[in-house]
Amino acid sequence: MFKKFTKFLVKQMDPSKELVPVESIADNEHFRPLYLLKKKSKSKTIFHPAPYYQRTGFTLDDVLLPGEDGKSIVSFHQDSSQFTLTKVSADQADGGLSISFDPASVELKGAASLSKVFSIKPQKKSVSLESLEALRRERQINMDHSFIRQLRRTDIHLYVVTEILEASEETVYKESTKADGGFKAKFYSTLCAQSTKEDKQSIVIPKGCTLAFRTIQLHIRDGAWDLDYFPAEAMRRADYVADGPSQGKLGVVLREVKYSCRIFPELSPDLLLIVLNPIKTVMRDKNLLQELSQKMEEVPEENDGYQLKTESPDLKDLFSTLERSPRDLLLQLAEGITYIFDALHELLEDQLLLLLESLERKIVSQQLELVENLLKHDLENRKEPFHVDAELLSFPHKEEQLLTMALVEMSGVQLQEDGSAVPRDQPFEAMAALFVVLYTLNLLSGLE
Repeated sequence: MFKKFTKFLVKQMDPSKELVPVESIADNEHFRPLYLLKKKSKSKTIFHPAPYYQRTGFTLDDVLLPGEDGKSIVSFHQDSSQFTLTKVSADQADGGLSISFDPASVELKGAASLSKVFSIKPQKKSVSLESLEALRRERQINMDHSFIRQLRRTDIHLYVVTEILEASEETVYKESTKADGGFKAKFYSTLCAQSTKEDKQSIVIPKGCTLAFRTIQLHIRDGAWDLDYFPAEAMRRADYVADGPSQGKLGVVLREVKYSCRIFPELSPDLLLIVLNPIKTVMRDKNLLQELSQKMEEVPEENDGYQLKTESPDLKDLFSTLERSPRDLLLQLAEGITYIFDALHELLEDQLLLLLESLERKIVSQQLELVENLLKHDLENRKEPFHVDAELLSFPHKEEQLLTMALVEMSGVQLQEDGSAVPRDQPFEAMAALFVVLYTLNLLSGLE
């Protein structure tokens, strides 16, 4: 919920997209001014346009040689202007459908509504670049610091937080799903469900909590350090290269996923299965997804080789394959797997379970075609209803149709059997992540 909240906040307040939303409330204190962050080697993605940052646990002051006694490292500027952002919304959907199959059955009937309520007063806190520049001239990096020594053995890029957006007072963000007639389904791996009259979720955002931040890159050379005021980020992804007729945002998604997963069509069916099985495993366990994603991200950062160890039998074949692979193949495999994990991370846990069920039922290719059709519409700006080909919602079994409609709705587009579609909350990024996952599952399972 916190991630959803901060992404919405940044979208409303920072159209230039320079602020990066904090994704975990538990980590918010590690994104304060002057904290050092690692920027993950992977690029921004179409479904996650903000850069990927990771906390280091250190501040700039921690890695500098001592300065004059009693001298403050740098002064903060706190913006005295506060403003209130309020959102009250409610979406209504009519039901009347039913699912029935082993081992459980559930009836979906009546009408359902989803409401979101919050009111927040954010304020900015920043470090002036002038004070950072003065600090750069006065104090050098401690090259004997253990963190700096380890950093020099990697290709990790280091950044310092220069500005944050924080909550000036305690805020409560609430979501509520209400039902008339008992509509509320929570799907599991075989779509078993529970019903309830009302499901409420809320999160308390404490005063001073970091909601979003801005950074500047730090370059270290033999004790001296520089600030990168004019970053020239390499556009290495093929999605920025125009080739052939434009397909709008769908074309961008297609080029990105094909580039990021370019190694997989070259693999044998046995190797594809070795990659697919761990992906199916982490889809059942988001904690394992986080652990494995971290290991994959570290592969290109290590210049002197990297050992992959795990206690999970489902991951041993993959790790063994990666360790035996030549460096160039290892990097491409790690890039492709990391890209898939990033997309999986953007989906809800219930969606991952529905996708596993879709694999078992062999309907992923048809779901991919449906989501591709949805992405042809302007989901970033569209608010009014539209239609897709109803044939795309025609499945051999009724439960497969309902499964697919539920899967798509969790990414922000409500569907009806006649193909009518209603977008909610500008769902392009969520739908792009769903497309990427469906595309890669389709590719790895040999259905393409």
